[in-house]
Amino acid sequence: MEKVTPVDIQHKAFKKALQGYDRAEVDRFLDEVIETLEDDAQHRAALDAEIADLKERISHFKSMEESLHNTLVLAQRTADEVKASAHKEADLIREQARLTAEREIASYNDAIGDVRREHQRAIEASEKAKSELRSLLTTHLSLLEGTHNQLQQQQLAQQAAPAAPAAHEQPNTDTTRIEVH
Repeated sequence: MEKVTPVDIQHKAFKKALQGYDRAEVDRFLDEVIETLEDDAQHRAALDAEIADLKERISHFKSMEESLHNTLVLAQRTADEVKASAHKEADLIREQARLTAEREIASYNDAIGDVRREHQRAIEASEKAKSELRSLLTTHLSLLEGTHNQLQQQQLAQQAAPAAPAAHEQPNTDTTRIEVH
């Protein structure tokens, strides 16, 4: 069935019949129907325009929503990449610090070893010097005691022997002097 438009109603002509409806009343009713249909058509056209506008706005908002969603996804991906990059950089810095610390510790351990070896050499040199000095002092002490004993024996011999003529004495050619304090 075809829809009836206000123009169809306005141009509709009815057959005349003898005991039919009052023509003026039918015309008035048709005018009311035409006016109502025209108002409804205008209202429908306005609603259709508003629907088209709303559909266009919805389409625009959906486009914006998709763009925002893509932007958020990209921002999240970028944030994740930056975070991962920062973690990698932090790990690299920690590894470099660990390696540097290990090198420094090894260097300090080498230096400690060198100092310990030097200290041991100094102790050994000190012990050697002490030993050599002890030996030297012992040798000198023996010499001193021997010289002292000889001097005592000479003094005892001079005291026990009568004074002999000076002509028989031989001059002392020993020029070594030892003083003991």
